[in-house]
Amino acid sequence: MAETALSIWTRRARYAARQGARVTWFAAHGELAQAITRRVSRRHRTGEAQAHPTAAPRKPRGNTPDQRQLFAQIAELFRRDLANIEAGHYPVPDGEFGSPLRFLDLSRRFLQDVPEVARRRVTGAHQEVFEATREAPNGLPRYYRQNFHYQTDGWLSRDSARIYDFQVEVLFKGATAAMRRQALVPLSQLMREKDQRHVAYADIACGTGGLLTPALGAFPRLRGVGVDLSHPYLQHARAALPRRSRARAAFVTAPAEALPFADDSLDVASCVYLFHELPPKIRRAVAGELARVLKPGGRLIFADSLQAGDLPENDGLLEMFPALFHEPYYSGYLTDDLDGAFAAAGLARRELTCAFLTRIAVYEKPE
Repeated sequence: MAETALSIWTRRARYAARQGARVTWFAAHGELAQAITRRVSRRHRTGEAQAHPTAAPRKPRGNTPDQRQLFAQIAELFRRDLANIEAGHYPVPDGEFGSPLRFLDLSRRFLQDVPEVARRRVTGAHQEVFEATREAPNGLPRYYRQNFHYQTDGWLSRDSARIYDFQVEVLFKGATAAMRRQALVPLSQLMREKDQRHVAYADIACGTGGLLTPALGAFPRLRGVGVDLSHPYLQHARAALPRRSRARAAFVTAPAEALPFADDSLDVASCVYLFHELPPKIRRAVAGELARVLKPGGRLIFADSLQAGDLPENDGLLEMFPALFHEPYYSGYLTDDLDGAFAAAGLARRELTCAFLTRIAVYEKPE
């Protein structure tokens, strides 16, 4: 039955109201976090801050969008997100943070942690995780054992996992989930070509399940394996899955540079916001592993930060990220030849799109 004009208008109005409230909520938390950070910074101008000075970020050479331009880009992202929903690529998103009470609890936990994040930022303390795991690294590689984003516990605790998605939404003013959902479009296109029940799918570096969870929700017969180095984050991802998806999900603790799959075993793999967190040599090792485990004709759905030149109006903003958020490998990522790295591993890019601060590419293994 065709939709009525009223039902279409109602859906669009609800979507707009929900996303508008979302942006307002997370932008307000961003303002609060900045105020707390300024207070912590003033407190640390002497003493510890002088003992461990943090270099001031240099003025970016590229264009830096102002607030009006940023919000215009977010609005365009939401228009694209709604168009994907109406095209049937994925359903209208549920609230990924659960009940209103849980949402408020996450707000409290986030704000409670901001002073600690601010302390690390102003004092340059980003190796607490390494010091804590120096004696017992538990097989975790050195590049991984640090406080990325200055976050408490790095990626190695359930407390960190609990507030991670909230933290990232604050950083990107409520737009992160919509950016991530753009990776569902090529997955949807693939599902239209195949029987979902027989698709071998894995989400690499799945974290808290930010893509795996909506993928299993959008494609109710699809099974998926989430792979990540952080056991606590995998525990959180499993617990956060809706009941209807739990039987179709499996989770494995493993590094992306040593994937626990046989050669030529996956029809599709996804990889979201991983490569900018990796040293250059590890990026190439991961590209090789992804190529190894994909079947001939298999596809990699790759979503990560923009690179320099993808959207030139944002280049200056990208330049500021490493210093502001402890992204030790990000500067190199901005100019890395990703297509060349994947081509050397045996994967050819077939498409590329950009959405706000994210690039979404699809690579294919030749048959």
